[in-house]
Amino acid sequence: MPAAPTGKTPRDCTIADALEVVGDRWSLLIVRELFYAERRFTEIVRNTGAPRDIAATRLRKLAEHGVLDREQYSERPARYAYRLTAAGRALAPVLLALKRWGHEYVRDGADPVRFDHTCGHEFVAELHCAACGAAFESGSLTRNSPA
Repeated sequence: MPAAPTGKTPRDCTIADALEVVGDRWSLLIVRELFYAERRFTEIVRNTGAPRDIAATRLRKLAEHGVLDREQYSERPARYAYRLTAAGRALAPVLLALKRWGHEYVRDGADPVRFDHTCGHEFVAELHCAACGAAFESGSLTRNSPA
C-alpha cells in the first residue's frame, strides 16, 4: 500500500482490508477458477494465464488467509487440489458483480460464461438491501460511520 501523504492517516476501511487478501488480478482469477470447479494447479495456471511462480505465491497467500484449502493428491511429485472455504465461497457475489460490470462496461459481444438460476432464467447479479429488498441504485446509500 502506498504511504499516506505526510500528516494524513489512511481511512480505516474493510475494503482496504479485503484488498490486502484478494486485491490483485491473479488472486481473483484463482478464486474464479475454483468457483468454476477447477481444482488443480495446472488447470488454474492454464485458465488464468498467471505465471507459475505468481500462481503458487497467490495460492499460498489465499490458503494462509483461509480463502481456500489445499489437499495433497500425489506424493511424488507433491501435488495439491484446491477448494474454496466458506470464506472463499462468500466471494461469489463479488465475482458475479465484477462479471456483470465487465460485460456491461468493458466487453463487447456475448458473455463467454452464462449462469442459469434454478428458476430456469439467466442469473444476473444484483445488489439488494437485506432489510427492505430494494435494489441498490447509485445515490441510495448514506454513510453512517461509528462515532
